[in-house]
Amino acid sequence: MTQANLAVLVQLDFGDGDAPARLAEFVELAKSAGAEAVATLTARARALDPATFLGRGKVEELKSLIAETQASLVLINHELSASQQRNLERALGCRVVDRSALILDIFAQRAKSHEGKLQVELAQLEHQMTRLVRGWTHLERQRGGIGLRGPGEKQLETDRRLLSRRIAVLKERLRLLERQRAVRRQQRNRREVLSVSLVGYTNAGKSTLFNALTHAGAYAADQLFATLDTTTRRLYVPSCELADGRSGCQIVLSDTVGFIRDLPHELVAAFHATLEETREADLLLHVVDAASPDRDQQIAAVGKVLEAIGADRVPAIVVLNKIDLTPLAPGVERDECGNIARVRVSAATGAGLDLLRAALAEISMRMAPRHEAFASTVKRDDHRFVDVTE
Repeated sequence: MTQANLAVLVQLDFGDGDAPARLAEFVELAKSAGAEAVATLTARARALDPATFLGRGKVEELKSLIAETQASLVLINHELSASQQRNLERALGCRVVDRSALILDIFAQRAKSHEGKLQVELAQLEHQMTRLVRGWTHLERQRGGIGLRGPGEKQLETDRRLLSRRIAVLKERLRLLERQRAVRRQQRNRREVLSVSLVGYTNAGKSTLFNALTHAGAYAADQLFATLDTTTRRLYVPSCELADGRSGCQIVLSDTVGFIRDLPHELVAAFHATLEETREADLLLHVVDAASPDRDQQIAAVGKVLEAIGADRVPAIVVLNKIDLTPLAPGVERDECGNIARVRVSAATGAGLDLLRAALAEISMRMAPRHEAFASTVKRDDHRFVDVTE
């Protein structure tokens, strides 16, 4: 680990009761970004300092920690204004990164597909637009001199204009990809296939569950934001009995990017096209880490993101995953009306997956008959899935 990656982590406790879980998550975020947390500074706070966010005393304490640990980076588990970030960097003499910028950096590292890279770049540029003054404080005067005479425009204004042009180009490219995605979605709708999206908090095990159901081989790892690009497969559920005696239902299953509390607004906006798959789904499987002590807060955080993208009205069932790390046994929980509310599974061991498939078959039958016509036209192969991504 180089000195450039040594970081001091900072978190304020505003008395909301979940400070330890937030700090543990932030440590994982720092690790995911490639930083090593060499020290942590925490404090109770009632109000924020408008100039430095932390206040004079904590700034001095943080400065001492940096000197002791020889850290070159400060990661703050809150969102800073441009002026707060600038003032902290001047006072501390090192780079300061807030929570939003850290998440954006992780997304930039993990993006693999062309669309994913475009989305991340758009989010980064829109975030940068609000902080443009940081890099150009020494060029506030108008340009002049040999080779520098121009239209009398400040360097800051020139840079903002260039960024605006790039943002417009990215948005147009993403609109084209969104139209292509909409065409594929219309084709699936014409074939009357049940569309199911996996959603959930980051590292809840969505990709592992997706692979266990479809044998797709999608990348899965025990780290935050292991999956950024939506992967879609067609899943055959053999236990679905149709009205005419035929058995078997076809489901289009999509693995989506994981959510996190305080997800940067720029990311939600940039990933609009990808997240639209969730909003247009017939059913959501909300995957929850049953072993997490913070699972209730994680469920609430996912609910907020679903509401922000307009997917909060899509029917959903909760999939309690990782029960192999808990005393829970595989099972199905129903609400007072007899509808499936929760399914307890372990994607890692396969426990309860038969119950989840049966639940999908039952829900597919309930949402029929519009899906019945397609079931008889699909080739039933041994792999039970067909790649329907681009």
